[in-house]
Amino acid sequence: MKKINLAVVGATGMVGRTFLKVLEDRDFPFETLYCFASKKSAGEVVTCKGKEYIVEELTEASFDKAIDIALFSAGGDISLKFAPIAAAKGVIVIDNSSAWRMDPNVPLVVPEVNPEALSAHKNIIANPNCSTIQAMVALKPLYDKYGIKRIVYSTYQAVSGSGVKGVYDLEEGLKGNHPKLCYPHDIAGNCLPQIDVFLDNGYTKEEMKMILETKKILGDDSLKITATAVRVPIFNSHSESVNVELSSAFEINEVKSLLSNSPGIVLQDDPQNGIYPLAADATGTDPVYVGRIRRDESLENGLNLWIVADNIRKGAATNTIQIAETLIERGMV
Repeated sequence: MKKINLAVVGATGMVGRTFLKVLEDRDFPFETLYCFASKKSAGEVVTCKGKEYIVEELTEASFDKAIDIALFSAGGDISLKFAPIAAAKGVIVIDNSSAWRMDPNVPLVVPEVNPEALSAHKNIIANPNCSTIQAMVALKPLYDKYGIKRIVYSTYQAVSGSGVKGVYDLEEGLKGNHPKLCYPHDIAGNCLPQIDVFLDNGYTKEEMKMILETKKILGDDSLKITATAVRVPIFNSHSESVNVELSSAFEINEVKSLLSNSPGIVLQDDPQNGIYPLAADATGTDPVYVGRIRRDESLENGLNLWIVADNIRKGAATNTIQIAETLIERGMV
Protein backbone atom coordinates (compact mmCIF):
# COMPACT_ATOMS: atom_id res chain seq x y z
CA MET A 1 0.00 0.00 0.00
CA LYS A 2 1.23 3.48 -0.91
CA LYS A 3 2.80 5.47 1.95
CA ILE A 4 1.35 8.91 2.60
CA ASN A 5 1.95 11.97 4.76
CA LEU A 6 -0.61 11.91 7.57
CA ALA A 7 -1.81 14.35 10.22
CA VAL A 8 -3.79 13.68 13.39
CA VAL A 9 -5.75 16.66 14.70
CA GLY A 10 -6.73 16.32 18.34
CA ALA A 11 -3.87 13.91 18.97
CA THR A 12 -3.97 14.17 22.78
CA GLY A 13 -7.70 13.47 23.19
CA MET A 14 -9.34 10.10 23.84
CA VAL A 15 -10.07 9.39 20.17
CA GLY A 16 -6.84 11.04 19.00
CA ARG A 17 -4.74 8.73 21.15
CA THR A 18 -6.79 5.80 19.85
CA PHE A 19 -6.04 6.97 16.29
CA LEU A 20 -2.35 6.51 17.10
CA LYS A 21 -2.96 3.06 18.61
CA VAL A 22 -5.05 1.88 15.65
CA LEU A 23 -2.52 3.26 13.14
CA GLU A 24 0.06 1.11 14.89
CA ASP A 25 -2.17 -1.96 15.22
CA ARG A 26 -3.08 -1.88 11.53
CA ASP A 27 0.44 -0.88 10.40
CA PHE A 28 -1.03 2.04 8.49
CA PRO A 29 1.36 3.09 5.69
CA PHE A 30 2.44 6.63 6.55
CA GLU A 31 5.75 8.16 5.59
CA THR A 32 5.48 11.22 7.83
CA LEU A 33 3.14 11.80 10.77
CA TYR A 34 2.20 15.20 12.16
CA CYS A 35 0.30 15.51 15.45
CA PHE A 36 -1.72 18.64 16.21
CA ALA A 37 -3.74 19.76 19.23
CA SER A 38 -4.68 22.92 21.12
CA LYS A 39 -2.14 25.43 22.40
CA LYS A 40 -2.62 23.92 25.85
CA SER A 41 -1.51 20.47 24.67
CA ALA A 42 1.28 21.63 22.36
CA GLY A 43 4.65 20.23 23.39
CA GLU A 44 3.25 16.96 24.72
CA VAL A 45 4.88 13.81 23.41
CA VAL A 46 2.86 10.97 21.91
CA THR A 47 4.05 7.69 20.42
CA CYS A 48 3.12 5.64 17.36
CA LYS A 49 4.89 2.61 15.91
CA GLY A 50 7.63 2.97 18.52
CA LYS A 51 8.49 6.54 17.58
CA GLU A 52 7.89 9.69 19.62
CA TYR A 53 6.15 12.72 18.13
CA ILE A 54 5.97 16.21 19.62
CA VAL A 55 2.46 17.62 19.44
CA GLU A 56 2.26 20.94 17.58
CA GLU A 57 -0.30 23.68 18.12
CA LEU A 58 -3.03 23.64 15.48
CA THR A 59 -2.98 26.90 13.53
CA GLU A 60 -4.14 28.09 10.12
CA ALA A 61 -0.60 27.49 8.87
CA SER A 62 -0.49 23.84 10.01
CA PHE A 63 -1.60 22.56 6.61
CA ASP A 64 1.06 24.43 4.68
CA LYS A 65 3.07 21.21 5.17
CA ALA A 66 2.95 18.39 2.63
CA ILE A 67 0.02 16.44 4.10
CA ASP A 68 -2.13 13.99 2.13
CA ILE A 69 -4.75 13.02 4.72
CA ALA A 70 -5.72 14.59 8.05
CA LEU A 71 -7.70 12.66 10.66
CA PHE A 72 -9.74 15.12 12.74
CA SER A 73 -11.12 14.45 16.23
CA ALA A 74 -11.04 17.81 17.97
CA GLY A 75 -14.72 18.76 18.16
CA GLY A 76 -17.18 20.32 15.78
CA ASP A 77 -16.11 23.94 16.17
CA ILE A 78 -12.49 23.08 15.35
CA SER A 79 -13.61 21.04 12.35
CA LEU A 80 -15.82 23.79 11.01
CA LYS A 81 -12.93 26.24 11.18
CA PHE A 82 -9.94 24.15 10.14
CA ALA A 83 -11.33 21.44 7.81
CA PRO A 84 -12.05 23.95 5.00
CA ILE A 85 -8.58 25.47 5.45
CA ALA A 86 -6.97 22.04 5.09
CA ALA A 87 -9.25 21.05 2.20
CA ALA A 88 -8.40 24.24 0.31
CA LYS A 89 -4.73 23.29 0.53
CA GLY A 90 -5.34 19.87 -1.01
CA VAL A 91 -5.53 17.86 2.22
CA ILE A 92 -8.23 15.19 2.45
CA VAL A 93 -9.91 15.65 5.83
CA ILE A 94 -11.66 12.70 7.49
CA ASP A 95 -13.63 14.24 10.32
CA ASN A 96 -14.91 12.41 13.37
CA SER A 97 -17.16 15.21 14.68
CA SER A 98 -20.81 15.78 13.80
CA ALA A 99 -19.98 19.05 12.01
CA TRP A 100 -20.14 17.81 8.40
CA ARG A 101 -22.22 14.63 8.62
CA MET A 102 -25.45 16.01 7.20
CA ASP A 103 -23.85 18.37 4.69
CA PRO A 104 -25.19 17.18 1.31
CA ASN A 105 -21.79 17.84 -0.28
CA VAL A 106 -19.87 15.70 2.24
CA PRO A 107 -19.93 11.88 2.02
CA LEU A 108 -20.81 10.04 5.24
CA VAL A 109 -18.97 6.74 5.06
CA VAL A 110 -18.76 3.31 6.67
CA PRO A 111 -16.26 1.43 4.46
CA GLU A 112 -18.05 -1.93 4.73
CA VAL A 113 -21.33 -0.25 3.75
CA ASN A 114 -20.95 2.60 1.23
CA PRO A 115 -17.32 3.02 0.07
CA GLU A 116 -18.62 4.17 -3.32
CA ALA A 117 -19.68 7.45 -1.66
CA LEU A 118 -15.99 8.41 -1.40
CA SER A 119 -15.87 9.16 -5.12
CA ALA A 120 -17.93 12.32 -4.50
CA HIS A 121 -15.70 13.83 -1.81
CA LYS A 122 -14.44 17.38 -2.10
CA ASN A 123 -11.57 16.90 0.36
CA ILE A 124 -13.88 16.55 3.39
CA ILE A 125 -15.29 13.17 4.43
CA ALA A 126 -17.44 12.63 7.52
CA ASN A 127 -17.19 9.73 9.95
CA PRO A 128 -20.67 8.77 11.22
CA ASN A 129 -21.86 8.72 14.80
CA CYS A 130 -20.48 5.74 16.75
CA SER A 131 -23.86 4.14 17.38
CA THR A 132 -24.83 4.54 13.72
CA ILE A 133 -21.63 2.91 12.45
CA GLN A 134 -22.10 -0.41 14.22
CA ALA A 135 -25.77 -0.59 13.26
CA MET A 136 -24.97 0.08 9.60
CA VAL A 137 -22.38 -2.70 9.40
CA ALA A 138 -25.05 -5.19 10.55
CA LEU A 139 -28.04 -3.75 8.68
CA LYS A 140 -26.55 -3.15 5.22
CA PRO A 141 -26.42 -6.86 4.24
CA LEU A 142 -30.07 -7.22 5.31
CA TYR A 143 -31.03 -4.08 3.40
CA ASP A 144 -29.37 -5.38 0.24
CA LYS A 145 -30.88 -8.88 0.40
CA TYR A 146 -34.35 -8.35 1.87
CA GLY A 147 -35.03 -4.61 1.90
CA ILE A 148 -35.95 -2.74 5.07
CA LYS A 149 -39.22 -0.94 5.83
CA ARG A 150 -38.71 0.15 9.44
CA ILE A 151 -36.01 0.23 12.13
CA VAL A 152 -36.42 0.65 15.89
CA TYR A 153 -33.13 1.50 17.61
CA SER A 154 -32.67 1.07 21.38
CA THR A 155 -29.10 1.81 22.42
CA TYR A 156 -27.14 1.19 25.62
CA GLN A 157 -24.15 3.49 25.32
CA ALA A 158 -20.97 3.53 27.39
CA VAL A 159 -19.63 6.62 29.17
CA SER A 160 -16.52 6.75 26.97
CA GLY A 161 -18.86 8.10 24.31
CA SER A 162 -18.95 11.30 26.37
CA GLY A 163 -15.15 11.55 26.50
CA VAL A 164 -12.96 11.93 29.56
CA LYS A 165 -15.63 13.82 31.54
CA GLY A 166 -18.07 10.93 31.19
CA VAL A 167 -15.44 8.43 32.31
CA TYR A 168 -14.61 10.69 35.28
CA ASP A 169 -18.28 10.86 36.35
CA LEU A 170 -18.56 7.08 36.42
CA GLU A 171 -15.22 6.58 38.17
CA GLU A 172 -16.14 9.08 40.87
CA GLY A 173 -19.69 7.80 41.13
CA LEU A 174 -18.43 4.27 41.80
CA LYS A 175 -16.46 5.73 44.71
CA GLY A 176 -19.67 7.13 46.19
CA ASN A 177 -19.15 10.68 44.96
CA HIS A 178 -21.64 12.74 42.95
CA PRO A 179 -19.55 14.73 40.45
CA LYS A 180 -22.08 15.39 37.62
CA LEU A 181 -19.30 16.93 35.57
CA CYS A 182 -20.80 15.46 32.40
CA TYR A 183 -24.30 14.17 33.15
CA PRO A 184 -27.38 15.81 34.71
CA HIS A 185 -27.80 12.87 37.12
CA ASP A 186 -25.51 10.29 38.71
CA ILE A 187 -24.46 7.72 36.11
CA ALA A 188 -23.17 5.12 38.60
CA GLY A 189 -26.00 2.68 39.33
CA ASN A 190 -28.21 4.46 36.83
CA CYS A 191 -29.42 4.46 33.22
CA LEU A 192 -29.99 7.88 31.70
CA PRO A 193 -32.50 8.11 28.82
CA GLN A 194 -30.74 11.21 27.55
CA ILE A 195 -27.69 11.48 25.31
CA ASP A 196 -27.02 15.04 24.16
CA VAL A 197 -29.72 17.73 24.34
CA PHE A 198 -33.46 17.35 23.82
CA LEU A 199 -34.93 18.79 20.63
CA ASP A 200 -38.38 20.31 20.03
CA ASN A 201 -39.74 16.95 18.80
CA GLY A 202 -38.92 15.24 22.12
CA TYR A 203 -36.02 13.24 20.70
CA THR A 204 -32.44 13.82 21.75
CA LYS A 205 -29.83 15.02 19.30
CA GLU A 206 -28.17 11.57 19.52
CA GLU A 207 -31.39 9.83 18.54
CA MET A 208 -31.92 12.11 15.56
CA LYS A 209 -28.32 11.56 14.48
CA MET A 210 -29.01 7.83 14.20
CA ILE A 211 -32.24 8.38 12.28
CA LEU A 212 -30.87 10.91 9.79
CA GLU A 213 -27.44 9.32 9.33
CA THR A 214 -28.96 5.90 8.61
CA LYS A 215 -31.05 7.40 5.81
CA LYS A 216 -28.07 9.24 4.35
CA ILE A 217 -25.69 6.25 4.46
CA LEU A 218 -28.22 3.89 2.90
CA GLY A 219 -29.39 6.58 0.48
CA ASP A 220 -33.02 5.91 1.38
CA ASP A 221 -35.23 8.70 2.76
CA SER A 222 -38.27 6.43 2.67
CA LEU A 223 -37.07 4.39 5.65
CA LYS A 224 -39.20 4.64 8.79
CA ILE A 225 -36.88 4.87 11.80
CA THR A 226 -37.26 5.63 15.48
CA ALA A 227 -34.67 5.58 18.26
CA THR A 228 -34.18 5.72 22.02
CA ALA A 229 -30.59 6.27 23.16
CA VAL A 230 -29.63 5.49 26.76
CA ARG A 231 -26.38 6.13 28.64
CA VAL A 232 -25.47 3.17 30.84
CA PRO A 233 -22.88 2.81 33.62
CA ILE A 234 -20.18 0.91 31.77
CA PHE A 235 -16.88 2.37 30.62
CA ASN A 236 -16.63 1.23 27.02
CA SER A 237 -18.43 -0.35 24.05
CA HIS A 238 -21.97 0.40 22.93
CA SER A 239 -24.73 -2.21 22.78
CA GLU A 240 -27.87 -1.94 20.67
CA SER A 241 -31.16 -3.76 20.46
CA VAL A 242 -32.31 -3.31 16.89
CA ASN A 243 -35.76 -4.31 15.69
CA VAL A 244 -36.13 -4.42 11.92
CA GLU A 245 -39.13 -4.90 9.66
CA LEU A 246 -37.80 -6.40 6.45
CA SER A 247 -39.52 -5.97 3.09
CA SER A 248 -39.49 -9.65 2.18
CA ALA A 249 -39.65 -13.03 3.86
CA PHE A 250 -36.57 -14.57 5.44
CA GLU A 251 -35.35 -17.67 7.28
CA ILE A 252 -33.36 -17.20 10.49
CA ASN A 253 -30.58 -19.55 9.38
CA GLU A 254 -30.32 -17.58 6.12
CA VAL A 255 -29.93 -14.35 8.08
CA LYS A 256 -27.25 -15.85 10.32
CA SER A 257 -25.32 -17.17 7.34
CA LEU A 258 -25.58 -13.83 5.55
CA LEU A 259 -24.29 -11.86 8.53
CA SER A 260 -21.52 -14.30 9.38
CA ASN A 261 -20.16 -13.91 5.85
CA SER A 262 -20.45 -10.11 5.72
CA PRO A 263 -17.40 -7.84 6.16
CA GLY A 264 -16.66 -6.47 9.61
CA ILE A 265 -19.08 -8.77 11.45
CA VAL A 266 -18.41 -11.49 14.00
CA LEU A 267 -21.48 -13.66 14.63
CA GLN A 268 -21.93 -14.71 18.28
CA ASP A 269 -25.28 -16.44 18.40
CA ASP A 270 -25.58 -19.49 20.66
CA PRO A 271 -27.70 -18.15 23.52
CA GLN A 272 -28.43 -21.60 24.94
CA ASN A 273 -24.74 -21.79 25.81
CA GLY A 274 -24.45 -18.19 26.94
CA ILE A 275 -22.82 -17.01 23.71
CA TYR A 276 -23.92 -13.56 22.57
CA PRO A 277 -22.14 -10.22 22.12
CA LEU A 278 -20.86 -8.56 25.29
CA ALA A 279 -19.47 -5.07 25.73
CA ALA A 280 -16.61 -6.38 27.85
CA ASP A 281 -15.50 -8.71 25.06
CA ALA A 282 -15.84 -6.10 22.31
CA THR A 283 -13.64 -3.55 24.08
CA GLY A 284 -10.25 -3.15 22.44
CA THR A 285 -11.32 -4.83 19.20
CA ASP A 286 -12.48 -3.63 15.78
CA PRO A 287 -15.32 -5.93 14.61
CA VAL A 288 -19.04 -5.46 15.04
CA TYR A 289 -20.51 -8.37 17.01
CA VAL A 290 -24.05 -9.59 16.26
CA GLY A 291 -26.19 -12.10 18.13
CA ARG A 292 -29.59 -12.84 19.74
CA ILE A 293 -30.91 -13.09 16.19
CA ARG A 294 -34.57 -14.04 16.35
CA ARG A 295 -37.85 -13.51 14.59
CA ASP A 296 -40.14 -10.77 15.88
CA GLU A 297 -43.35 -12.76 16.03
CA SER A 298 -45.49 -9.65 16.52
CA LEU A 299 -45.30 -8.62 12.86
CA GLU A 300 -44.66 -10.06 9.43
CA ASN A 301 -40.98 -10.16 8.45
CA GLY A 302 -39.86 -8.76 11.81
CA LEU A 303 -36.33 -9.44 13.09
CA ASN A 304 -34.48 -8.69 16.35
CA LEU A 305 -30.70 -8.21 16.58
CA TRP A 306 -28.27 -7.48 19.42
CA ILE A 307 -25.28 -5.48 18.12
CA VAL A 308 -22.14 -4.58 20.10
CA ALA A 309 -18.93 -2.74 19.18
CA ASP A 310 -16.11 -0.74 20.73
CA ASN A 311 -17.36 2.82 20.27
CA ILE A 312 -13.90 4.40 20.49
CA ARG A 313 -12.30 2.01 18.02
CA LYS A 314 -14.84 0.91 15.37
CA GLY A 315 -17.21 3.71 16.35
CA ALA A 316 -14.59 6.41 15.87
CA ALA A 317 -10.87 5.81 15.30
CA THR A 318 -10.91 2.54 13.35
CA ASN A 319 -13.70 3.56 11.00
CA THR A 320 -11.89 6.83 10.27
CA ILE A 321 -8.66 4.99 9.51
CA GLN A 322 -10.50 2.42 7.38
CA ILE A 323 -11.78 5.32 5.27
CA ALA A 324 -8.18 6.48 4.80
CA GLU A 325 -7.11 2.94 3.89
CA THR A 326 -9.92 2.72 1.33
CA LEU A 327 -8.83 6.00 -0.27
CA ILE A 328 -5.28 4.65 -0.63
CA GLU A 329 -6.42 1.25 -1.93
CA ARG A 330 -8.59 2.93 -4.57
CA GLY A 331 -5.82 5.27 -5.68
CA MET A 332 -7.70 8.34 -4.50
CA VAL A 333 -4.73 9.89 -2.64
